[in-house]
Amino acid sequence: MMPMKNFLLIACLFLYCASAVALQDHALLKKTVDSFVKQQTADLPGKVAYHVDEIDSRIALRACSRVEAFLPTGSKLIGRVSIGVRCMEANGWSLFIPVQIKITRELLISAHPLTAGQIVREQDIARLTTETTQSGGIADSGLVIGKVLRYSIASGSVLRENMLRAPYSIKQGQSVRLSVQGSGFSISGAGVALNNASEGETVQIRTSTGRVVSGIAVADGVAQINP
Repeated sequence: MMPMKNFLLIACLFLYCASAVALQDHALLKKTVDSFVKQQTADLPGKVAYHVDEIDSRIALRACSRVEAFLPTGSKLIGRVSIGVRCMEANGWSLFIPVQIKITRELLISAHPLTAGQIVREQDIARLTTETTQSGGIADSGLVIGKVLRYSIASGSVLRENMLRAPYSIKQGQSVRLSVQGSGFSISGAGVALNNASEGETVQIRTSTGRVVSGIAVADGVAQINP
């Protein structure tokens, strides 16, 4: 058994060595994260407010003179998110610090209940200044008016891009004029649409000969086919 005197000597040496290792200042890490979030959210629409959580005092990291903050892959700077901080020196370390980000924006909402398939009119929308921790939402009425609802929504619902689609310029069963444009030539034809398509979407068309071709809806009842 080790004599008590020797044991105390080794313990003292261990404590001395541990105390000789400089530890990373937590306040500096919080400041690094704060600066990163402030910079990355500067161009977001609306008024941004955020809070950086305190770092657990029990976490002891070796002091590092080169630290940088980063956003983990797949994360978004809104809501509850963990911002990474890493030491860029040899044998570096990394730490994740929780941050709460809220954005106050003026968003478009439904002025009353709206049904699936309804074309949105100006009187169907209203504006609401709200604090949100979710991305998405539309502020420009030009992106909403004239669009068609994909599904029914309740009054006061925040309007989002995935709720809306452009009106169909070609409908299933509709007679379609075909336009084939090539280098120095143009050919017209006719057929019947086999599916619905908004402008810019692909439409399948059965021609008078029974052949099925693919085209791009370019206007009401008109599809363009590449030669």
